[in-house]
Amino acid sequence: MIQLGLGLTRTGTGWLRQSPQLADRIEPIPGLISKADIEAARSDWDGACDRFYKHGLARAEEIQRVSRVHRDPFEPIMPILAADSPVGAYRRITEEIIRLMPDAQLYPRPEAEAVRSFLLLRFGLHRGVRQKNLRELLVCPRGSLPTTERQLEVRRRGEMRWSDRDQGWEVLIPASAVKNANSSFFGNKPFRLVLPDLGGLYGYIEAYLDRHRAVLMNGANDPGTCFVKSAKVSSRTAAYDMTTFYEAWRLATQRYGVFNPYTGRGAIEGLLPHGPHNARDVLATHILKKTGSYEQASYAIQDTPETVQKHYGRFLPQDRAALAAQILNRVWEAA
Repeated sequence: MIQLGLGLTRTGTGWLRQSPQLADRIEPIPGLISKADIEAARSDWDGACDRFYKHGLARAEEIQRVSRVHRDPFEPIMPILAADSPVGAYRRITEEIIRLMPDAQLYPRPEAEAVRSFLLLRFGLHRGVRQKNLRELLVCPRGSLPTTERQLEVRRRGEMRWSDRDQGWEVLIPASAVKNANSSFFGNKPFRLVLPDLGGLYGYIEAYLDRHRAVLMNGANDPGTCFVKSAKVSSRTAAYDMTTFYEAWRLATQRYGVFNPYTGRGAIEGLLPHGPHNARDVLATHILKKTGSYEQASYAIQDTPETVQKHYGRFLPQDRAALAAQILNRVWEAA
């Protein structure tokens, strides 16, 4: 609130500073504002704004020294971040999806939704991109001509396509489509990653593109994106927006990740439903625990080491000591 007041009285742009006529509407308040204070403000409106701005800056600094953040953004996934292998723990959710996969002959639509949930989580764990880039990711079917990098830059979107050179599915995202395009990680160069064919990933990608994606769209217009939502009578659009994409990820983690003691379903006890951004937390923490390097962890989420240190440093101290102990212990093992 103090910062808002400072903005209103800032030189050149503050609305209150540009509205001296408001002084005519000020009324005395016993014990707080006297007639002399009002007259002083009316005679020198800029001076009154300057005094308030200086006072507000001092109060804001006092609050910053004692303020505490009470919301922990890592709380929903804390059981995963506390594991020795956070990515390995999160992988259990994708395995739970496969275990509970509906029968394709009896339930084609639920099966398509399960495959979509599986690919959502797998893509998030392999690439670590932000929600916007994952949600707006275009798709080029195998055998079709991929979109040129120049066209992707204009549209500010990435694309998943088949790479004949690498014989695999690759993701290409132009720098113009990412939030921190000017950071040292990108250097205005595109992000390119060939997805690994592990855990049957390619089989599920091709099944999704061949069958499940059309089942989900159910005759609605094709938005051209890789991930489409289930089109219904009440909502004929198949394109995700920020809210619906978050809800799709949250529902997947709630349905397959949160352990239910009554049904025995759910992969991880203590996990809470969460959104796609937490996948980046899992990746960064995993690399940090395994290597102790802020720089390598920053590569996983396409960010800077300073950002990783600021947000994820709390998960490193004990593991850093363990890493150092492993190196020292090799001396005694060799002996």
